[in-house]
Amino acid sequence: MSVSCMQSTATPFRRVLVADDHMLVAQGIERLLTDCFESIELVASGEELVEALRRDPADVVVADISMPGISGIDAMRVMRNEGCPTPFVFLTMHNESNMAVEALRAGARGYVLKSAAGEELVRALNGVMDGQTYVSPTLAANAIASSGRSRYTLTEKQLCILEYVARGLRSKQIAYELGVSVRTVESHKYAIMQALGVHGTLELVRRAEQEGLIRH
Repeated sequence: MSVSCMQSTATPFRRVLVADDHMLVAQGIERLLTDCFESIELVASGEELVEALRRDPADVVVADISMPGISGIDAMRVMRNEGCPTPFVFLTMHNESNMAVEALRAGARGYVLKSAAGEELVRALNGVMDGQTYVSPTLAANAIASSGRSRYTLTEKQLCILEYVARGLRSKQIAYELGVSVRTVESHKYAIMQALGVHGTLELVRRAEQEGLIRH
């Protein structure tokens, strides 16, 4: 079954920026997307990705994560801080669920494994063009399986902070225990609340206990 490229008259995607330090991979992506976009530009590093977007904003970015210099995720963070809304779809060999979660929380709209690329990348771009978020099904299944009872995937540091919150420690005390800044603790706590869909500390602890995220 062939996968067609979505063409929206309301929001046409004319230009894609492809960032990958392996030229053969980048050229393969270019061939795959030739019929989907009017213009395809290839860059080979995170810095080149940032400069290309500053020079001529693309309709969508397809990027690797590990590249010379800054990573694809960090390049996206730079552009987000500059107010660039261009959607990012990461095409990567990193099959760790935590990496996918980090990318999505940083603002990515898609996460596709290179081992399952090809038509799946086109499906991901079709979804992104339609305002959706796409994650490779295999990776999504692994994330659910690896989290045991929980539907949520948190980093080890976030789980640790969650433990301290459940014990009644304040952010300043947690920061002292972990040797990090209060701002870092608050940032992680906010991310955990967003992931669990709660708005207060008591609700956070209650939901975490229900989901088996707090180790007793």
